[in-house]
Amino acid sequence: MSWHPQYRSSKFRHVYGKAASKEKCYDCVPITHNVHDNHFCAVNPSFIAVVTECAGGGAFLVIPIKQTGKLDPHYPKVCGHKGSVLDIKWNPFNDFVIASCSEDATVKIWDIPNQLLKRSITTPKKELLGHARRVGLIEWHPTADNILFSSGYDYKIMIWNLDVTDAVLSKPVKILDAHKDVVLSMSFNTDGSLLATACRDRKIRVIDPRAGTVLQEGSYKSHRVNKVLFLGNMKMLFSTGMSRWNNRQIALWDQNDLSVPLLEEDLDGSSGLLFPVYDSDTCMLYVVGKGDGNIRYYEISPEKPYLNYLMEYRSHLPQKGIGMMPKRGLDVAACEIFRFYKLIPTKSLIEPISMIVPRRSESYQADIYPLTAAAQPALTAEEWLTGINKGPLLVSLRPGSEAVKSLPQFLEPEPLMKATNLSQQPGAQGRMLLEDKQKPREIEHGRKRLKAEESLPENEQMCLSNGFDIFECPPPKTENELLQMYYQQQEEIRRLRGLIIQRDIQIKQLELELRNLCTDTGNY
Repeated sequence: MSWHPQYRSSKFRHVYGKAASKEKCYDCVPITHNVHDNHFCAVNPSFIAVVTECAGGGAFLVIPIKQTGKLDPHYPKVCGHKGSVLDIKWNPFNDFVIASCSEDATVKIWDIPNQLLKRSITTPKKELLGHARRVGLIEWHPTADNILFSSGYDYKIMIWNLDVTDAVLSKPVKILDAHKDVVLSMSFNTDGSLLATACRDRKIRVIDPRAGTVLQEGSYKSHRVNKVLFLGNMKMLFSTGMSRWNNRQIALWDQNDLSVPLLEEDLDGSSGLLFPVYDSDTCMLYVVGKGDGNIRYYEISPEKPYLNYLMEYRSHLPQKGIGMMPKRGLDVAACEIFRFYKLIPTKSLIEPISMIVPRRSESYQADIYPLTAAAQPALTAEEWLTGINKGPLLVSLRPGSEAVKSLPQFLEPEPLMKATNLSQQPGAQGRMLLEDKQKPREIEHGRKRLKAEESLPENEQMCLSNGFDIFECPPPKTENELLQMYYQQQEEIRRLRGLIIQRDIQIKQLELELRNLCTDTGNY
């Protein structure tokens, strides 16, 4: 009989939530009183945007992230909608572009200036006119540049290509007409090739957004779904909703079989919505309650029991909405792995809450900061619309590496793949990595070395390691191919050095055994 430990080992078991001090909060912010079930807040490393109260239309505030403390009551707003603003989202690849949707059935794209706002912004960069009724949800594509999804109360999801010069767009590139009721939630998988939706008809759907086909559809009689979320590359979906007894409930689903949930659990009897937030880097899931001050967090595993409860952050101040800072805006020196921004309308306050892994060392902790999504698109809008899928570009959070910009390469290339094929496979899937920028003289040195190899006689040409043969594969023709070959050769050199060290140790051990053997023979 095998023995299973009662507690599982996890580096995130002792994660705790820490609320910011009063000086680091945003005070006197007129937070909206709208009852729509959305976050009402969007954050990036430069700005925090929050939907606010506005007479005669809809507006939101854009505050520099470092401008904490009391807000000027006459602070300029972004106000161009004729109805209440229902959702706002920052462009993941441009910290100065934000999208908003409203009850006036429009979606607007705004350019935010780099300096402090001195007057209200009333003219949008682009205006999207396609929905017949109010627009309740918007989502940017996670890897393709300038692709925006919008969902309205006309039961339609529209896909917009913003890579055009027109200021007013009335025709989306695609309309998804698979829902019979209002869409309550939208979520993409890691490379944006699939879209999961939760609908008011209590059904969860997995849709191919470019083809417009429903790949999976399911509902469960004891689970009324409100929000749904893709769990990264786990091939699972997570949903929050209500049970038949009106208890708040969470459920876990296999994305390829939505007939029965893998797991179903009642949380409490509160009536507020549950917002799920997933961090694919740490495999941690946060469940934020609307109308209460609690944030529960779990760790996701691919095997049973799938959902491992860690802890709960509790506060007596109820939150109306929540904003999430992207990973590139975290304080890695404090071992901060996530940061929320709580909207507390009763106090007109926005309170940052940091999720921290307790560590004694003040140095960079690489084990809790794996490579994360960079602020650069992996695809253009046209490439994605033609059917190409690529995972997000990855970057390290190590201090000093934020400014690193280099040519992308595949994270795990096949060992026998030719260098030319790497640039000739636009549809190849896989997550991509931003490597460190190489010095110009190193690149030039690589070029000279390859030219020297070309000039050698045929019988003296060198064979490239790591599966590359100069007889089979022509030399790299672009800088991207040259960098890819250079990185692979560096990896081969590191592997060979490790082998040499192992051989040296074995030689020393054999010499020692031989010496001992000679000593023993001399004694006899």
